[in-house]
Amino acid sequence: MVSRPARLNPPMQSVRLLDPASGLDGVIAIHSTAIGPGAGGCRFWHYADIGAALDDACRLAEGMSYKNAMAGLPFGGAKAVLRRPEGEFDRVALFQAFGRAVEELGGTYVTAEDVGTSVADMQAVASQTRHVAGLDVAEGAAGGDPSPWTALGVFEAMQAAARQSLGAELSDLTVAVQGTGNVGAALCRRLADAGARLVIADIDPRRRNTLAAVLNANVVDVADIAAVEADIFAPCALGGALDPQSVAAMQARLVCGAANNQLATPDVAELLRARGIVYVPDYVANAGGIISVSAEYLGEDRASVAARVDQIGGRVAQILDQAKREERSPALVADEMAEAIIGEAERQAA
Repeated sequence: MVSRPARLNPPMQSVRLLDPASGLDGVIAIHSTAIGPGAGGCRFWHYADIGAALDDACRLAEGMSYKNAMAGLPFGGAKAVLRRPEGEFDRVALFQAFGRAVEELGGTYVTAEDVGTSVADMQAVASQTRHVAGLDVAEGAAGGDPSPWTALGVFEAMQAAARQSLGAELSDLTVAVQGTGNVGAALCRRLADAGARLVIADIDPRRRNTLAAVLNANVVDVADIAAVEADIFAPCALGGALDPQSVAAMQARLVCGAANNQLATPDVAELLRARGIVYVPDYVANAGGIISVSAEYLGEDRASVAARVDQIGGRVAQILDQAKREERSPALVADEMAEAIIGEAERQAA
């Protein structure tokens, strides 16, 4: 799994998770608590070793610091990464063990769903700690599966970016979507409803083909999706989709997707700009999920989530406008905005 290198300091804290009885093996990385407790989901994936898991956790935790700061949330950045056991294992017992580890941190870390985890997993975590969100909730209250909110935020970001950078509505455009999991599929449905033409790819052919049949989308292999003829490329799978090779082959004029850590390395942002491809910073576009998680944890309602997610489009427009005026990558502009917010919180706490 590829992620961009850390930009600020390493995580202030990393906690090794190991419980042989349940199969728990992973790490919690807490990057910043300057604004509030570190908040970020729990990723459950196949990692070659704990070193690879730690590297991913550190980069993802840093990304959460930036995401939460830019979304105006009272949280710092953190992430849990768990290695999926080989063979049979008791999933409930594993996530209960993870919940106990979260509880031992005393509220320094707030967890929720991420790649490979579900509402049911978070219910198991919640049996051991209250520092968790993404649970089944009462009617009207914030919470539940955050992926629909992530998809809505990306849709709002894409719509604003298309209007500003391409001078067009989504109904006039073709969008190439990489990844049709929970978020990618929800995004595709919104794009189809808006009249966009779709080209989709996924590592799971059955999932991809089922969605394509419903939405009348064209299908290509994952290896080809970044280079297809399209106006917008939407990375919605794992990180690192934007590297020198994919950028060189890209026909799209705008990149806006749900994946975290889309840039394989920071310099890819400049490669995109040099080719005239507008890049919407991932952590700005995909903040809808953590906005929902935050509201649930703070006891807010769905209306407050909708209001915050509705601000994503305007935030994207502001970043793209400044980047155009200053002739810089939107990635650099967004990073500086986030760093200023985090830095001010650190100064006030000192």
